[in-house]
Amino acid sequence: MALRIIACIAIGYFLGSWNGAILISRARMHEDIREKGSGNAGMTNFLRNYGGIWTLMVVLIDFGKAIAACLIATLILPQEPAIAKVIAGFAVQIGHIFPMFFHFHGGKGVLCSAAVALMLDWRIFLIAFSFFLVLFFLTRYVSLASMLAVSAFAALTVVFLNDQPVVWILILLMASVVIFMHRSNIVRLLKGEERKTYFHKEKNEREAN
Repeated sequence: MALRIIACIAIGYFLGSWNGAILISRARMHEDIREKGSGNAGMTNFLRNYGGIWTLMVVLIDFGKAIAACLIATLILPQEPAIAKVIAGFAVQIGHIFPMFFHFHGGKGVLCSAAVALMLDWRIFLIAFSFFLVLFFLTRYVSLASMLAVSAFAALTVVFLNDQPVVWILILLMASVVIFMHRSNIVRLLKGEERKTYFHKEKNEREAN
């Protein structure tokens, strides 16, 4: 059992370390996204600097690696599929934030959390993602929408998986990590200095000026 859990963690962290924003910015733009904008290797900073088309590739990579890790984990630990998914997904999140291939400087783990929500229960994902979309389009603050959506994810896990206390704890930890990674955004939100985000590069550039 212990070796199986270690295997889930190792595979999750390995896959998580392939950060989509860094990979695409280096391969396509011949730049490092961490040297642009906020310096964060995540979807929002990538969108602000390069626009929506290539951002879709970033989403597919970061979402896909978490789904792949969850699926592999259920094969390794078939007797506890929910726990296996969350363990692997949490490891993907940590790998995404601290990627071993990119000097341990990555993103904030929001997409990884969303993928885990989908793999756990489509209802949790649908409600939390809808919550994210409503908040984002009302405020245009990705950080605020992300933090509240991941908090909703943690709460919904208790509702829909009420017989899985280990899963609750791990999801709460995942949500806490996401919120902690947004600590500088929280300060900017409180000061009224947080940047709004749009799907068009030109609008993001105007927002920055």
